[in-house]
Amino acid sequence: MNQLTQDFLAFAKEKRADLVGIAPIERFADVAPNHHPSSIFPETKSVIVLGKRITRGTLRGLEEGTQFDIYGQYGLSWLKDRMLAILTIDLATWLEDNRWECSPIQDLDPAIPPSGVRVAADKPAPNVMIDMRDAAVRAGLGEIGYSGEVLTPKYGPRQRFQMILTDAELTPTPMLTEAVCDQCGLCAKSCPLGAFVGETTMTIAGREMPVAEINYAVCKSCGNGARANGDHPAGRADRLGALCTRTCVHHLDSEKRIENALETPFRNRPVWQKNAQGQVSIVDIK
Repeated sequence: MNQLTQDFLAFAKEKRADLVGIAPIERFADVAPNHHPSSIFPETKSVIVLGKRITRGTLRGLEEGTQFDIYGQYGLSWLKDRMLAILTIDLATWLEDNRWECSPIQDLDPAIPPSGVRVAADKPAPNVMIDMRDAAVRAGLGEIGYSGEVLTPKYGPRQRFQMILTDAELTPTPMLTEAVCDQCGLCAKSCPLGAFVGETTMTIAGREMPVAEINYAVCKSCGNGARANGDHPAGRADRLGALCTRTCVHHLDSEKRIENALETPFRNRPVWQKNAQGQVSIVDIK
Protein backbone atom coordinates (compact mmCIF):
# COMPACT_ATOMS: atom_id res chain seq x y z
CA MET A 1 0.00 0.00 0.00
CA ASN A 2 1.46 3.35 -1.01
CA GLN A 3 1.96 6.16 1.51
CA LEU A 4 -0.79 8.37 0.11
CA THR A 5 -3.31 5.54 0.56
CA GLN A 6 -2.13 4.83 4.12
CA ASP A 7 -2.45 8.49 5.07
CA PHE A 8 -5.86 8.78 3.36
CA LEU A 9 -7.25 5.72 5.16
CA ALA A 10 -5.93 7.00 8.49
CA PHE A 11 -7.68 10.33 7.91
CA ALA A 12 -10.89 8.52 6.91
CA LYS A 13 -10.79 6.52 10.15
CA GLU A 14 -10.25 9.73 12.12
CA LYS A 15 -13.36 11.19 10.44
CA ARG A 16 -15.43 8.12 11.45
CA ALA A 17 -15.82 6.53 8.03
CA ASP A 18 -17.32 3.10 8.67
CA LEU A 19 -16.47 1.73 5.22
CA VAL A 20 -13.86 2.76 2.65
CA GLY A 21 -13.28 0.87 -0.58
CA ILE A 22 -11.02 1.81 -3.49
CA ALA A 23 -11.48 0.54 -7.05
CA PRO A 24 -9.03 1.26 -9.86
CA ILE A 25 -10.80 2.69 -12.89
CA GLU A 26 -9.93 -0.48 -14.82
CA ARG A 27 -12.55 -2.39 -12.81
CA PHE A 28 -15.21 -0.35 -14.64
CA ALA A 29 -14.06 -1.47 -18.10
CA ASP A 30 -17.38 -3.20 -18.86
CA VAL A 31 -19.60 -0.30 -17.70
CA ALA A 32 -21.60 1.66 -20.29
CA PRO A 33 -20.59 5.30 -20.90
CA ASN A 34 -23.75 6.71 -19.32
CA HIS A 35 -22.83 4.95 -16.05
CA HIS A 36 -19.03 5.22 -16.24
CA PRO A 37 -17.03 7.37 -13.78
CA SER A 38 -14.76 8.60 -16.57
CA SER A 39 -17.73 10.19 -18.34
CA ILE A 40 -17.90 12.60 -15.40
CA PHE A 41 -14.16 12.91 -14.72
CA PRO A 42 -12.10 11.57 -17.66
CA GLU A 43 -8.83 11.54 -15.69
CA THR A 44 -10.23 9.29 -12.93
CA LYS A 45 -7.73 6.72 -11.74
CA SER A 46 -9.38 5.68 -8.45
CA VAL A 47 -13.02 5.37 -7.44
CA ILE A 48 -13.46 5.65 -3.68
CA VAL A 49 -16.71 4.41 -2.16
CA LEU A 50 -17.46 5.59 1.37
CA GLY A 51 -20.04 4.17 3.74
CA LYS A 52 -21.61 5.12 7.04
CA ARG A 53 -23.64 2.58 8.96
CA ILE A 54 -27.32 2.72 9.74
CA THR A 55 -27.21 1.87 13.43
CA ARG A 56 -29.38 -1.14 14.20
CA GLY A 57 -31.40 0.82 16.76
CA THR A 58 -32.34 3.33 14.08
CA LEU A 59 -34.59 0.57 12.69
CA ARG A 60 -36.21 -0.15 16.06
CA GLY A 61 -39.23 2.16 15.71
CA LEU A 62 -39.95 0.69 12.28
CA GLU A 63 -39.63 -2.85 13.57
CA GLU A 64 -42.09 -2.17 16.40
CA GLY A 65 -44.39 -0.08 14.18
CA THR A 66 -44.35 2.78 16.67
CA GLN A 67 -41.94 5.46 15.40
CA PHE A 68 -40.89 6.00 11.78
CA ASP A 69 -39.19 9.40 12.05
CA ILE A 70 -36.04 8.10 13.76
CA TYR A 71 -35.24 6.10 10.65
CA GLY A 72 -36.21 9.02 8.40
CA GLN A 73 -33.60 11.16 10.13
CA TYR A 74 -30.71 8.92 11.18
CA GLY A 75 -31.18 6.18 8.60
CA LEU A 76 -32.08 8.26 5.57
CA SER A 77 -32.14 12.06 5.17
CA TRP A 78 -29.73 13.23 7.85
CA LEU A 79 -27.40 10.28 7.37
CA LYS A 80 -27.24 10.74 3.60
CA ASP A 81 -27.47 14.52 3.20
CA ARG A 82 -25.59 15.66 6.30
CA MET A 83 -23.39 13.10 8.05
CA LEU A 84 -22.26 11.16 4.98
CA ALA A 85 -22.08 14.29 2.81
CA ILE A 86 -19.80 15.97 5.38
CA LEU A 87 -17.59 12.88 5.51
CA THR A 88 -17.37 12.81 1.71
CA ILE A 89 -16.37 16.46 1.34
CA ASP A 90 -13.90 16.16 4.24
CA LEU A 91 -12.10 13.32 2.48
CA ALA A 92 -12.29 15.02 -0.93
CA THR A 93 -10.77 18.22 0.43
CA TRP A 94 -8.04 16.20 2.15
CA LEU A 95 -7.06 14.74 -1.22
CA GLU A 96 -7.17 18.17 -2.84
CA ASP A 97 -4.97 19.52 -0.02
CA ASN A 98 -2.55 16.82 -1.18
CA ARG A 99 -2.82 18.16 -4.77
CA TRP A 100 -5.18 15.58 -6.29
CA GLU A 101 -8.45 16.54 -7.96
CA CYS A 102 -11.67 15.01 -6.63
CA SER A 103 -15.31 14.79 -7.70
CA PRO A 104 -17.65 13.95 -4.80
CA ILE A 105 -20.66 11.92 -5.96
CA GLN A 106 -23.93 11.38 -4.09
CA ASP A 107 -25.94 8.17 -4.41
CA LEU A 108 -28.56 8.95 -7.07
CA ASP A 109 -30.78 6.48 -8.89
CA PRO A 110 -29.80 5.93 -12.56
CA ALA A 111 -33.49 6.34 -13.48
CA ILE A 112 -33.54 10.03 -12.54
CA PRO A 113 -34.12 12.26 -15.61
CA PRO A 114 -31.19 13.98 -17.34
CA SER A 115 -29.24 16.98 -16.17
CA GLY A 116 -26.48 18.19 -18.47
CA VAL A 117 -26.07 19.06 -22.14
CA ARG A 118 -24.86 17.30 -25.27
CA VAL A 119 -21.39 18.73 -25.83
CA ALA A 120 -19.87 16.42 -28.45
CA ALA A 121 -20.82 13.47 -30.62
CA ASP A 122 -18.34 11.20 -28.80
CA LYS A 123 -19.68 12.11 -25.35
CA PRO A 124 -22.44 10.12 -23.62
CA ALA A 125 -25.80 11.82 -23.57
CA PRO A 126 -26.77 13.18 -20.18
CA ASN A 127 -27.60 12.02 -17.59
CA VAL A 128 -24.43 10.18 -16.45
CA MET A 129 -25.36 8.32 -13.28
CA ILE A 130 -22.97 5.89 -11.59
CA ASP A 131 -24.73 2.92 -10.02
CA MET A 132 -23.61 3.14 -6.38
CA ARG A 133 -24.50 -0.48 -5.61
CA ASP A 134 -22.39 -1.63 -8.55
CA ALA A 135 -19.51 0.66 -7.51
CA ALA A 136 -19.57 -0.63 -3.91
CA VAL A 137 -19.04 -4.17 -5.21
CA ARG A 138 -16.24 -3.07 -7.53
CA ALA A 139 -14.61 -1.22 -4.61
CA GLY A 140 -14.47 -4.42 -2.57
CA LEU A 141 -17.00 -3.40 0.08
CA GLY A 142 -19.63 -6.08 -0.44
CA GLU A 143 -21.89 -8.01 -2.76
CA ILE A 144 -25.42 -7.71 -4.07
CA GLY A 145 -27.55 -9.95 -1.87
CA TYR A 146 -30.62 -11.87 -3.01
CA SER A 147 -32.74 -8.88 -1.95
CA GLY A 148 -30.99 -6.63 -4.47
CA GLU A 149 -29.34 -4.52 -1.77
CA VAL A 150 -25.61 -4.28 -1.07
CA LEU A 151 -24.56 -6.56 1.79
CA THR A 152 -21.22 -5.86 3.46
CA PRO A 153 -19.36 -8.30 5.72
CA LYS A 154 -19.44 -5.68 8.46
CA TYR A 155 -23.05 -4.47 8.51
CA GLY A 156 -25.09 -6.55 6.07
CA PRO A 157 -27.55 -4.09 4.43
CA ARG A 158 -27.18 -1.41 7.14
CA GLN A 159 -25.24 1.34 5.37
CA ARG A 160 -25.42 4.16 2.87
CA PHE A 161 -22.77 5.08 0.34
CA GLN A 162 -21.26 8.07 -1.40
CA MET A 163 -18.29 8.25 -3.74
CA ILE A 164 -15.20 10.23 -4.68
CA LEU A 165 -13.61 10.15 -8.13
CA THR A 166 -9.96 11.17 -8.11
CA ASP A 167 -6.93 11.27 -10.35
CA ALA A 168 -4.78 10.00 -7.46
CA GLU A 169 -3.48 6.47 -7.89
CA LEU A 170 -4.52 4.82 -4.64
CA THR A 171 -3.91 1.21 -3.69
CA PRO A 172 -7.04 -0.81 -4.59
CA THR A 173 -9.14 -2.74 -2.09
CA PRO A 174 -9.39 -6.44 -3.05
CA MET A 175 -12.85 -7.46 -4.22
CA LEU A 176 -14.91 -9.53 -1.79
CA THR A 177 -14.65 -13.26 -2.38
CA GLU A 178 -16.62 -14.73 0.56
CA ALA A 179 -20.43 -14.57 0.38
CA VAL A 180 -22.40 -12.60 2.96
CA CYS A 181 -25.83 -13.65 1.65
CA ASP A 182 -26.67 -17.31 2.28
CA GLN A 183 -29.59 -17.24 -0.19
CA CYS A 184 -32.10 -17.99 2.57
CA GLY A 185 -34.85 -16.19 0.62
CA LEU A 186 -36.49 -14.75 3.75
CA CYS A 187 -36.49 -11.27 2.20
CA ALA A 188 -38.80 -12.55 -0.55
CA LYS A 189 -40.92 -14.63 1.83
CA SER A 190 -41.49 -11.64 4.12
CA CYS A 191 -42.79 -9.31 1.37
CA PRO A 192 -46.59 -9.00 1.77
CA LEU A 193 -47.00 -7.33 -1.64
CA GLY A 194 -45.39 -9.96 -3.87
CA ALA A 195 -42.74 -7.56 -5.18
CA PHE A 196 -40.23 -10.40 -5.59
CA VAL A 197 -41.22 -11.78 -8.98
CA GLY A 198 -38.35 -13.97 -10.16
CA GLU A 199 -34.64 -14.63 -10.02
CA THR A 200 -31.66 -13.70 -12.13
CA THR A 201 -27.87 -13.60 -11.94
CA MET A 202 -26.04 -10.30 -11.63
CA THR A 203 -22.41 -10.16 -12.76
CA ILE A 204 -20.15 -7.33 -11.60
CA ALA A 205 -16.44 -7.35 -12.52
CA GLY A 206 -16.54 -11.11 -12.95
CA ARG A 207 -18.41 -11.82 -9.69
CA GLU A 208 -21.69 -13.68 -10.25
CA MET A 209 -24.44 -13.19 -7.67
CA PRO A 210 -27.94 -14.75 -7.61
CA VAL A 211 -30.39 -11.86 -7.19
CA ALA A 212 -34.18 -11.62 -7.06
CA GLU A 213 -36.05 -9.79 -9.78
CA ILE A 214 -38.07 -7.08 -8.05
CA ASN A 215 -41.05 -5.08 -9.23
CA TYR A 216 -39.94 -1.68 -7.95
CA ALA A 217 -43.26 -0.13 -8.97
CA VAL A 218 -44.85 -2.31 -6.30
CA CYS A 219 -42.20 -1.23 -3.77
CA LYS A 220 -43.28 2.38 -4.24
CA SER A 221 -46.67 1.51 -2.74
CA CYS A 222 -45.19 -0.47 0.16
CA GLY A 223 -46.43 0.56 3.61
CA ASN A 224 -43.96 -1.67 5.46
CA GLY A 225 -41.10 0.77 5.88
CA ALA A 226 -40.11 1.44 2.27
CA ARG A 227 -39.83 5.11 1.31
CA ALA A 228 -40.43 6.97 -1.93
CA ASN A 229 -37.22 8.11 -3.61
CA GLY A 230 -36.37 11.47 -2.06
CA ASP A 231 -34.32 12.67 -5.03
CA HIS A 232 -36.90 12.21 -7.77
CA PRO A 233 -40.24 10.38 -8.17
CA ALA A 234 -38.79 8.37 -11.07
CA GLY A 235 -36.20 6.80 -8.79
CA ARG A 236 -36.51 3.43 -7.09
CA ALA A 237 -38.13 3.28 -3.66
CA ASP A 238 -35.73 3.20 -0.71
CA ARG A 239 -36.03 -0.27 0.86
CA LEU A 240 -33.38 -0.16 3.61
CA GLY A 241 -36.05 0.25 6.28
CA ALA A 242 -38.61 -2.06 4.66
CA LEU A 243 -39.80 -5.35 6.13
CA CYS A 244 -37.77 -7.35 3.60
CA THR A 245 -34.52 -5.63 4.58
CA ARG A 246 -35.28 -5.72 8.32
CA THR A 247 -35.82 -9.46 7.97
CA CYS A 248 -32.39 -9.69 6.34
CA VAL A 249 -30.89 -7.67 9.23
CA HIS A 250 -32.36 -10.12 11.75
CA HIS A 251 -31.22 -13.19 9.82
CA LEU A 252 -27.63 -12.03 9.32
CA ASP A 253 -27.41 -10.98 12.98
CA SER A 254 -28.84 -14.27 14.24
CA GLU A 255 -26.57 -16.36 12.05
CA LYS A 256 -23.52 -14.20 12.95
CA ARG A 257 -22.77 -13.68 9.28
CA ILE A 258 -21.67 -10.07 9.83
CA GLU A 259 -18.94 -8.55 12.00
CA ASN A 260 -21.30 -6.02 13.63
CA ALA A 261 -23.75 -8.66 14.91
CA LEU A 262 -24.93 -7.42 18.31
CA GLU A 263 -25.30 -9.24 21.63
CA THR A 264 -29.11 -9.33 21.53
CA PRO A 265 -31.35 -10.46 18.62
CA PHE A 266 -32.88 -7.75 16.44
CA ARG A 267 -36.28 -9.46 16.21
CA ASN A 268 -37.73 -10.57 19.54
CA ARG A 269 -41.41 -11.04 18.68
CA PRO A 270 -43.81 -11.42 15.74
CA VAL A 271 -43.84 -8.41 13.43
CA TRP A 272 -46.47 -6.23 11.82
CA GLN A 273 -47.07 -6.18 8.10
CA LYS A 274 -49.44 -4.21 5.88
CA ASN A 275 -50.96 -5.70 2.73
CA ALA A 276 -51.83 -3.93 -0.53
CA GLN A 277 -55.23 -2.95 0.89
CA GLY A 278 -53.63 -1.30 3.91
CA GLN A 279 -54.72 -3.98 6.37
CA VAL A 280 -52.28 -4.64 9.21
CA SER A 281 -51.63 -8.11 10.59
CA ILE A 282 -49.10 -9.68 12.95
CA VAL A 283 -46.98 -12.47 11.53
CA ASP A 284 -44.13 -14.63 12.80
CA ILE A 285 -41.19 -14.37 10.42
CA LYS A 286 -38.21 -16.44 11.51
